[in-house]
Amino acid sequence: MIKERHLNMALIVVCVVIPVWAHLADEPFIITLMTRAAIFALAAVGLNIALGLGGLVSLGHAAFFGLGGYAMGISAFHAQTFTPVAEWPFLIEGTKSMPAIWLISVAVSAFAATIVGILSLRTSGVYFIMITLAFGQMFFYFSISWPTYGGEDGLSVYVRNGFPGLNTLDPIQFFMICFAILVAALALASRLARSPFGLALNAARQAPQRVETVGLDPNRLKLVAFVISGAMTGLAGALFADLNRFVSPAMFSWQLSGEIMVFVIIGGVGRLFGPVAGALVFVTLEHLLGGFSEFWHVHLGVLLLLVVLFGRGGLIGMICGREGSHD
Repeated sequence: MIKERHLNMALIVVCVVIPVWAHLADEPFIITLMTRAAIFALAAVGLNIALGLGGLVSLGHAAFFGLGGYAMGISAFHAQTFTPVAEWPFLIEGTKSMPAIWLISVAVSAFAATIVGILSLRTSGVYFIMITLAFGQMFFYFSISWPTYGGEDGLSVYVRNGFPGLNTLDPIQFFMICFAILVAALALASRLARSPFGLALNAARQAPQRVETVGLDPNRLKLVAFVISGAMTGLAGALFADLNRFVSPAMFSWQLSGEIMVFVIIGGVGRLFGPVAGALVFVTLEHLLGGFSEFWHVHLGVLLLLVVLFGRGGLIGMICGREGSHD
């Protein structure tokens, strides 16, 4: 069996080498595909914190992805039209600065995840799945009925937001921004899993009653994980909106929530680099098979079925063994 840390390093190398090769070969489309994979992986890393550590099966994580995207779109829209977001009680202007937009996206998504988590964690099992799905659909229909920001037609941002010292319109530089954030998120997830909080959260997932006997509240632990998860997914949404320079209600769709979960399941639930592997497989299949048929998801479904039936640890588990790891 290949050691998991060696496979993780190989995935990192792949994520760096392919864009660098594409840059040298003047293939910006390949760089964009890798940027898309990095952003999807970031969203899945967020979900994996809630799902892999906390055992929270959320079908509404696209709500946070979309909120992050709209936070970026609205901020940039008001900056490019020179109109304030709000004038009362304080003047709030739009911004084209990526760091500022990331803070806004994380704050908005974390706040929404707090509200959704408090209400959803009153339930468990299939009821938790359905209530998170319901919240996602609520945001979806709200965005459709919001004509100020395009309604169902979405909202375009004409120029990509800026980052100090970098040309974000250069595909390779924007990829490196997204990749650096992904690496930071993986480091945070690894640290979180090995921290006392992560160990308590893992225990709350497996034996909540025993956790209660030592004076800890399992739901509070899960809520914190859910908020961190939602904030990370919201940051991915902001990056995705910047990549496309466009936001739309599709970012809230339940199909996207399902795709983010598919990334985690294919790569390996609870595996640190499972979301990275899953996102790379998804984007590769989308690129290679999407040109042959619009029904390429059938092949993805077959792969997902095989992984669920014969590789319970995902692709990483099949290669490295069944024991999960966040190292």
